[in-house]
Amino acid sequence: MKSMKQFIFAAGLVCCCCAATLTSCNSYIEEDTSGLLTTENVGDSKEACDLWVTGVYSKWIYDIFCWGYFPNVLELDADYITGPDWLFSAFGAGQFLGNGSDIADALWKGAYGLIERTNTATTHIEAMQNVETAYKNNALGEMKFQKAFAYFLLVRAYGNIPLLDANTDMTNNPRVSVERVYQEIFTLLEDAVGLLYKNTDAAYVKGHVSKGTAAGLLAKAYATAASSAMASGNLCIRTGEPYKKDASGNYEVDSDNLKIYLQPVATTFAIQGVSGYETMDAAALYGKAADWARKLIETTDLGSYSLVSTFSDLWAMRNRYASEFLFQVYVPNNDSKYKTGIHNLYAGTYDSAGLNYITDGGWVGNTYNWYQLFDAKDDRIVLGVKHRWRSEGQYKDNGGFYYPHNTEWKTKVDNGQTPYDDGVNYYYNTTQQCIAFTTKYMDCTDPSTTNADCPWPFLRLADIKLIYAEALNEAGNQTKALAQLFDVQKRSNPSASSPTVASLQTLFNTTDAKTALRSAIVEERAKELACEGDRRWDLIRWGVYVAAMNAVVADDSGVSKERSTKHLLFPIPVQELNTNQALNNQNNPGY
Repeated sequence: MKSMKQFIFAAGLVCCCCAATLTSCNSYIEEDTSGLLTTENVGDSKEACDLWVTGVYSKWIYDIFCWGYFPNVLELDADYITGPDWLFSAFGAGQFLGNGSDIADALWKGAYGLIERTNTATTHIEAMQNVETAYKNNALGEMKFQKAFAYFLLVRAYGNIPLLDANTDMTNNPRVSVERVYQEIFTLLEDAVGLLYKNTDAAYVKGHVSKGTAAGLLAKAYATAASSAMASGNLCIRTGEPYKKDASGNYEVDSDNLKIYLQPVATTFAIQGVSGYETMDAAALYGKAADWARKLIETTDLGSYSLVSTFSDLWAMRNRYASEFLFQVYVPNNDSKYKTGIHNLYAGTYDSAGLNYITDGGWVGNTYNWYQLFDAKDDRIVLGVKHRWRSEGQYKDNGGFYYPHNTEWKTKVDNGQTPYDDGVNYYYNTTQQCIAFTTKYMDCTDPSTTNADCPWPFLRLADIKLIYAEALNEAGNQTKALAQLFDVQKRSNPSASSPTVASLQTLFNTTDAKTALRSAIVEERAKELACEGDRRWDLIRWGVYVAAMNAVVADDSGVSKERSTKHLLFPIPVQELNTNQALNNQNNPGY
């Protein structure tokens, strides 16, 4: 099988023929098959098999990400994420209908389009007679993974959903229970583990999913269902309103007339079981999560996987195919069709002469509440956050921004070590212009193009190590859970040694050991996986989303975080309600 880079443009043959044609009478989950490639005109060979597989992968970068709705649909609705009002004022402020409906609908449309594509590809690959069995099985395993991942995205966002097989009547396809959807996800992924190559197999191609990828998603899916099924317990989150107010509710300011930040406060939230998960066994599900995570992390049964050793190397282009990255969406550089816009969204598009100033983008970042979670020497803020940057206008006026409001960053380069004065007038304010912008998506082939080749990291080994820690803690094995937690932390060079249960109890102001470690793991996920589209879903699966969002009220940039229970699920697209008779025109609660 050829590499994804070799096939990315060949995929256009499939993409152009398979592109969804949406009209007022078509379902979002129904593709126009009038021009589909068939076994007859593609052939029956390894090359033909590759075309079908790549056609499925390319669905991510032509139709899902390329219109700008992804990763926003996964990312913008969370407590620690912020940005400009024009981007956040609708969907990012909880308005999932009206102006925000295009973003909310995009997940339904994109995921079901992916499922439809995998069904078509699977049918044709299964019919092939002239492809080596192991090669064919691996291709079918890739299809099962992609289908399972699409269902996982859908069930978290919409709850009960229709399942979609190759022969499904899409105009009369009822929703099934959350538990039934998870059964399908688990079955697909367990089948995929048996079919896929290990990442150490000679036939494995970098950039594709492997046995370890499927095992990692299995662990994450089992843990998601397990935490959602828990109906009791507590979770502590360091949170709160961002700025200090006086007795009249007005913001207090400092000598520079800047609003004064507050420290986030450890706040205890009661875990609420998530609707639809009531019949599921949390303990059994966590047992499965731990088992799959263990196989991935502690054995070579599924291949060989390890964390990138240092934070400075983690997001470098040279490590994009490192085994830590279990599943990423890759794009070519500066292509107008196959694109994601990740670099532009998070890092910004820079001038063609070099990294002197931002000409466009660089909008989405994290709040100061998030920034304050870290030890001051942690590389995830020392190296992982922009501390000085300049817009085009500032460059012309010899100005620029620095972050955070600590004057030492006015005279430090971004490694946080070497002081120097470059003669630029750096300044700070408390607006959407000065937030904790990530550097994760800085390194690319050409930072001056809007469509730079930054991949989107859907699944990393660090994520699964924290899932493993979570499952171990819920089973009462705190010693081993702490070891997994610190294994992720220590890469970023925090000054503190390995945490203890006692230190975590103090940090989160709780006497319960399990609650303290649970809270530390959830916080570590917020720190490690920031700007990777996980935070909203973590808050929801623990049943604390509404309370945690409302504790912020409005963030640093003034984005409203006030939410109600209707925000736990996205609305089903109106077009789908009008097309699928089995939905009986019934949307999710509150819509």
